[in-house]
Amino acid sequence: MSGQEWKNRLYFGDNLTILREHVADESVDLIYLDPPFNSNATYNVLFGEKDGSHSQAQITAFDDTWHWGDESEQTYREIAQEGRKKLSDLIQALRSFLGRNDMMAYLVMMAARLAELHKVLKPTGSIYLHCDSTASHYLKLILDATFGVRCFQNELIWKRTSARSDSHRYNRIDDRILFYSKSDDFLWNPQFTSYDDAYVDKFYSHVEPETGRRFMIDNLTASGTRQGSSGKTWRGISPAERGNHWKYTIETLEELDKAGRIYWPAKEGGVPRYKRYLDKMPGLSLQSIWTDISPISAHAKERLHYPTQKPESLLERVIKASSNEGDLVLDPFCGCGTTINVAERLHRRWIGIDITHLAIALIKNRLQTTFQNELSPYEVIGSPRDLSSAHALAETDRYQFEWWALSLVDARPAQDKKKGADSGIDGYINFFDDGSGKAKKIIVQVKSGHVTRNQIGDLKNCVDREKATMGAFLTLEQPTKPMMNEALAAGYYAPEHLAKEHTAPKIQILTIADLLNGAQLRYPRMLVSTFKQAPRKFKEPAMKQGDLGLNK
Repeated sequence: MSGQEWKNRLYFGDNLTILREHVADESVDLIYLDPPFNSNATYNVLFGEKDGSHSQAQITAFDDTWHWGDESEQTYREIAQEGRKKLSDLIQALRSFLGRNDMMAYLVMMAARLAELHKVLKPTGSIYLHCDSTASHYLKLILDATFGVRCFQNELIWKRTSARSDSHRYNRIDDRILFYSKSDDFLWNPQFTSYDDAYVDKFYSHVEPETGRRFMIDNLTASGTRQGSSGKTWRGISPAERGNHWKYTIETLEELDKAGRIYWPAKEGGVPRYKRYLDKMPGLSLQSIWTDISPISAHAKERLHYPTQKPESLLERVIKASSNEGDLVLDPFCGCGTTINVAERLHRRWIGIDITHLAIALIKNRLQTTFQNELSPYEVIGSPRDLSSAHALAETDRYQFEWWALSLVDARPAQDKKKGADSGIDGYINFFDDGSGKAKKIIVQVKSGHVTRNQIGDLKNCVDREKATMGAFLTLEQPTKPMMNEALAAGYYAPEHLAKEHTAPKIQILTIADLLNGAQLRYPRMLVSTFKQAPRKFKEPAMKQGDLGLNK
C-alpha cells in the first residue's frame, strides 16, 4: 500500500489475534513493545505453582501480570506442538524448569506474540523489547529462539530513576531494552549524544583566540613510509625519519594550512597536528548505557498519569535510529500511546494495539490535543460501530463496554480498575466556563442493562452529593417516559458568565444509539480538561529526499 493510500491504525483487542489476522507478513519496519509485567511482585508469588483452575486470559487496564490458567496451558501446548523447533524446545525446557506459575504464564504469552511479531517484521526491520531485570534473561532466550542468536544487536540499559534506598539489596534503577534485527541487513541510522563538559575540557582543550572555537589536535602522520608525495619532506619536517608518512599529500597539507586547519606547536621543529573543531563533530556515538534520558517527573507536561508511561525522548531515540520517514512503526502494547505519538511527530506511519478502551480513549485524546489539524488520518478498529456490536461488547465484558461508552462523551473513568461497590460514578468530565480557574464537573453513569426511573433519582442525588454541576446517564436500552420526566424535573444549568444558548439540562439521558448517530452531551465547551492534556506539539520538518540515514 502506498504512503498516500495508507491510513494509520489504532486497534482495540488482543494483539495476538490482531497480529495474526490484520497485519501483513513482512510489512513492519520497526517494533517497540513494553509488555506489562508485575515486576514488583515477590519471587515467591511469581514462581509459585498454580493449579491452573483460574483463567485470566486478557490483561485488563493496569492489571500488569498474567496468571497461569486455561489459556496459558492452551497457548503452551500450541507452541510446543506447532511452534518453530527451537522455540518449541525452549518453551518446554522452561516449563520443566519453572513449573506452572505466573512467570511461566508471562513467558508463554510473550513467546506466542514474539513469534507473530517476527512474521510481520520486514527483513530490514528491528524490534526493541522493553523490560526489567526480573524477566529479561528469560525473554532474551525467547528472542534468541525466535529471531536467532546472530540477530541480537544490543542489551540497552536505561537509567530510569535516581538512587533509592533499599535495606536488603542493591537498588534497582534501570530498565533493559533488548534490541534484535530480523536479518544482518537491517536499517541503522547512527545516533549521537552531546559531549559533557568534562569530556570537552579534556579532549577539546584548545581554543582559537580569534574565533573562540574549541578544537582538539590529531595526528597528521601515520606509521609506514611512502614513496609518493605523502612521504616527502614538508616545511622542513621529514616523517620518513620517524618511519612515518603524512596522511595527506603535500598539496592537501598546503590547502589545510591556508584554511587554518593545521596546528603548529610553539616548539621549533615540532610536528604539526590537525585541528578537529568541536562544532564540526556530531557528538559522541551513542553507547549501550543511556543515562541522559530522565524519567517523566510528576509535574512534567507530557505526563498523562498512566502507569509505565515512558518519556517521548526515549522513543524518539529508538525510532530515529531504526526507521526512516514513511516507515511503518508498530507498538502491540501501546498503552497511553507514546510510541505512536512520537512516530506521528517524526513522519512515520504507525499501528497501535491495546486491549482496553481506556487506553484507546486516552490515545485518541492525546493525538488530537498534541497535533490538532496536523494529525494524519487514522482509524480505530475493533471498537463498536453499531448497536449490535455495542450489545455484544456489553455481554462479553461490561467493564470494557463502560470504558468505551465513556469515551463517546470524552469522559474519564472514575476508577481505573474493576470496581467493587458502585459509588454511582462511572466517569466524569471537567470543564471551565468562567475565569475562576476552578473546574466544573459532570458526573457520568453508564448502564448496559434494564433501566428505571429510580436510577435517574440516584444520579441526581450523586450530583448533589459530589457538588457536581450536571449529570449524564448513558444507556444501552431505551429510557422510559418516567425516566425522561424525572430528568426534566432536575431543571437546567445556566452558566453565569455565558449567553443563554449555553444553558443545558442538569440531568441528561443519552442512548448509545443516539451517540453512535452523532448526538452529543450538552454543556459549555469553552475548555474541557477531563483528560490530562498532552502539550501541543508540531511535527518535525520533513527530511528532503536523499537526507535519510545510513541503510545498514
